[in-house]
Parts: sequence; structure tokens; C-alpha cells
Amino acid sequence: MAKLTAKTTPHKTRLAPEALEAFGKELDQLGAEVRASLGEADAKHLRAALNTSRVAAATGRGLLMFGFDPFTWVIGVLALAKAKILENMEVGHNVLHGQYDWMNDPQFNSQTYDWDIVCHPQNWRQTHNVEHHSHTNVLGKDDDYGYGLLRLAPEQRWGKIHLFQPISWVLLMLLFQWGVAIQDIKLGRYFKGKMSRAELAERARPFLQKSSRQLFKDYVLFPALAFFNWPRVLLGNLAANLIRNVWTNVIIFCGHFTEHAQVYSKAEVENECKGAWYLRQMQGSSNLLGSRYFYLMTGHLSHQIEHHLFPDLPAPRYVEMAPKVRAICEKYGVHYNAAGFWRQYLSVMKRVFVYAIPNRRTPDAATILA
Repeated sequence: MAKLTAKTTPHKTRLAPEALEAFGKELDQLGAEVRASLGEADAKHLRAALNTSRVAAATGRGLLMFGFDPFTWVIGVLALAKAKILENMEVGHNVLHGQYDWMNDPQFNSQTYDWDIVCHPQNWRQTHNVEHHSHTNVLGKDDDYGYGLLRLAPEQRWGKIHLFQPISWVLLMLLFQWGVAIQDIKLGRYFKGKMSRAELAERARPFLQKSSRQLFKDYVLFPALAFFNWPRVLLGNLAANLIRNVWTNVIIFCGHFTEHAQVYSKAEVENECKGAWYLRQMQGSSNLLGSRYFYLMTGHLSHQIEHHLFPDLPAPRYVEMAPKVRAICEKYGVHYNAAGFWRQYLSVMKRVFVYAIPNRRTPDAATILA
């Protein structure tokens, strides 16, 4: 067992330098082994996922456009929601991470892929791939931690606005695609006077272009093609987008904001070595346990720990990597945060409500971050 120098919480572990180096090398080796084995089976899975999404979308839109009864409307909405979830999570998210660039297939190139969501891929790659995955759970640097709306740790500064964060949480859930779409615009900087109107317009241009196309497709084009059935199609598209928003939000929150997901200060990550980066990714993430179909419908973000360790590896590989990552954790005394869906999500809800009120005991002033 590697020597531990300290534990700041029951599940936040610090490794001695020599153990940290060995820990990093073992994870490097695991990633290299999987990377060397990538091949046609991985490409086949991706193509099958996209084809399944397209069939579900065609089925859902067909039922919405040509059906008349409530039953076909419900089935149509569910089919279209499934299509959007699969395309966004199993295909879009993973392709935009560059997980399939090795295929050299223009259809799945991370720099050109355009997904079925209002968020522009360019904005997503910056806020998610660069900022979030580099600074995972570092307060003041990772804007994904609470999305600028929620206080989810005692180290974050409390304000009166946080009393309303259960409401903010629900609104973010319902409008999640819009929340991630505007994230890279940095509206907070503009309202604080730190950004000019010209810069704001430049940053907003990709979002406005992408969201306009998406709104036209879902709420103008397809309803118009249905002629007299247009209200049914419009409401069906709205419902499908709502389901996708809620599901995506829930899965992402379960991967980042569970009870034992740790946060870090800027000081803690100064001069961070590769092993320390791995350790932070692991301790700032959470996994969900379930069936293979469940994993597919989460875009394999059920394995958020493996995703944060190896964001450029095809996500379906995380399932086979998980037992090996867990074994490495056990070897070095690092907590591997994995549990069933309801246990993890209830702990997310607990954080939302508990940290909506001020701390009963104020943390050390040096740890409080805005």
C-alpha cells in the first residue's frame, strides 16, 4: 500500500510524491494499452449509435407528423427524445472530445462535427474540453462547477441569491442546452464592466448563428411540414427537447456534484504533476452503476471518473477500464466514487439544498472562494 501523507476529508486523499509518481505511471500505462487496441469495433459502435439515433428521430418525427391520437404523440416524443439524447451524448459529446479523430472520417472529425443542440461546437470545445477538463473542480477556474448559479461546497462564498438556488437548479435543468450554450459568452464579465459591447457581440455570434438554425429546424421547419398537424409537432419537439435537457443535466450533475466529489483551491493545483492531475480528476468525479443500455443512454458519462482520466479515449471503452481503474485506486488508498443512480442523485440534491444556506461554521478565510 502506498504511503498517504494526509487526508483532508474521509475521501480526499493526498499521496506522497513517490506514490503519486507511481500512481500516474500506472494510469498512463492503462491509457496507452487501450489506445493501442483501438480499431474497427470502436468505429462500428459509433456508426451504429448514430444510425440508431437517426432511425429513432425518423420514427419520432413520423409519429408526430402523421399521428392523431395521444398515444402516438407520446411514443413519438419518447422516440425523438431518445434520438436527441443518443446523438448529443454518445455521439456528439464524444466526437467533439476528439475520441474518434483517429478514424480519419470527416463525418466524425472533432473540429467539424455539428450536433443537434443550440450550443455551438466551438463554444463547447472551449468551455468543456479546455477549461472544464483542465481545471476540473478548481474553484474560481472551472466554470462548470455550479455553472455560475449554484453554490455546491462550503468553500464557495455565500450570497443571498443562493437562497433561491433550488429554483435556479430546476430552471437550469429545464433549460440546460441554453445554459451550456451561453457559457462561453461570459455574460458575467460583461455585466461587471469587464467586457466591451463589441467583444460581447463577437463572443455571442457563434451562439446566435447556431441557436437560430436549431430553433428554425425544431419550431418552424418541421411544424410547417406537418401542415394542419403543426401544433402537435411543435409541442412534440418542445417536449423531446425538454426530456433531453433534464436527462443530460441529471447525468452530468451525478458525475460532478455528488456528496463525495471533491473541490480544489487554486493553491492546491499549483505546479501540479501528471499524477496529481489524475488524482484530482478521480476525486472530483463520480460514477453511476447500471446496465449496458443505461451506460449507452448516458453517453457512457456514467463512467465520469474514467472519462476525466482519459477524455480522448472512446467512451464505450470506459466500461472495461473501470475495474482496472478501481483496482489502482484500491492499491493506492484512493476513494473510487461509484454508486447507483438514486443514491448519487439524492446526494446531488442534498448539496443543492444544504449549500443554499450559509455555513453553520465559517471555513478558514483562506479557503473561501468567490
